Amino acid sequence: MKKSWQIFWHMFFWLSMISFFVFIAYSGGKTSLQNLLVIFVVFGVVNIGLFYLNYLDFIPRFLDKKKYWQFVVTVICTVIIVGVAKYGLALLFKSVILVRMGKQIGFWQYIVSSAFTSVVFVFLSTILRFTVDWFLNERIQRDLENQRLSAELSFLKSQINPHFLFNSLNSIYSLAYQKSDTTPEAILKLSEIMRYMLYECNDNKVDLTKELQYLQNYIDLQKIRFGNKAFINYEVHGEVTNQNIVPLLLISFIENAFKHGVANDPASPIALKINLSDSHLYFFVQNKKHTHNRDASGGIGLVNVRRRLDLLYPSKYNLEIRDETDTYTVQLSLVL
Repeated sequence: MKKSWQIFWHMFFWLSMISFFVFIAYSGGKTSLQNLLVIFVVFGVVNIGLFYLNYLDFIPRFLDKKKYWQFVVTVICTVIIVGVAKYGLALLFKSVILVRMGKQIGFWQYIVSSAFTSVVFVFLSTILRFTVDWFLNERIQRDLENQRLSAELSFLKSQINPHFLFNSLNSIYSLAYQKSDTTPEAILKLSEIMRYMLYECNDNKVDLTKELQYLQNYIDLQKIRFGNKAFINYEVHGEVTNQNIVPLLLISFIENAFKHGVANDPASPIALKINLSDSHLYFFVQNKKHTHNRDASGGIGLVNVRRRLDLLYPSKYNLEIRDETDTYTVQLSLVL
């Protein structure tokens, strides 16, 4: 809240309180409205001044620095001084303030009563200060945590592009080394993929349609790499409408299937299925494991995607990975 609004609400509160007590006292009909206004305004200013003296000066100077005894002594001395000052003001209105039950009250009796009132205002200002500081600290902690998570997500996302680019360039290098006629087409596909990664993925979420097209481009690139001898059953079921998804979330699983699995066996094609509803996505990928490559963990790719799921979809996903003797299966259930 802006400081000007804080001042406004504080003034509104105190004016409302003074008006309320003036109204209550005036309803009793024991004194004139003019005298009540003078009394409550004068003594209200003194009590409110004590409230903010403690709120703005004593607490930051002593309590926040854990100088507890100095705080107690300062408050006691201030309460006594304020009590004497209020008694001097009360003498100006002694027929109203210094008379209780038809009897004149003495100095010490008034000082005790005044001290009680002053302690109440000090107590209220202390409670308010601690409450405000608590909420402020909570907000600071949340902001720091959000900044930490944003930095971690940026770091995780920055790992994806080099990781993907490294694998894709290896594929294109293999085509160029073989002098394949499909090399220009592969470079064009990679260009489309990189354009999406650089310009479309800056937001926290993207249209699911674009993300699915990105996956299709990657699969097409892999087919070019294998000389159109990559066998993959890619199916999308359900209607793609206006769903959004965190970008580059599924690619690591598909990369893993091509990198560590058998893609050129028509008898055991890579199975890739996506089932969609308005707010739910089910992702399934299964590949036959390569005989000479038992490292199906996917390196930093799958570690990365697990962490991103934890941060971006807490309690909204279920990830199952089955690393069996001959097959590697990933199933992801995600609430979009």
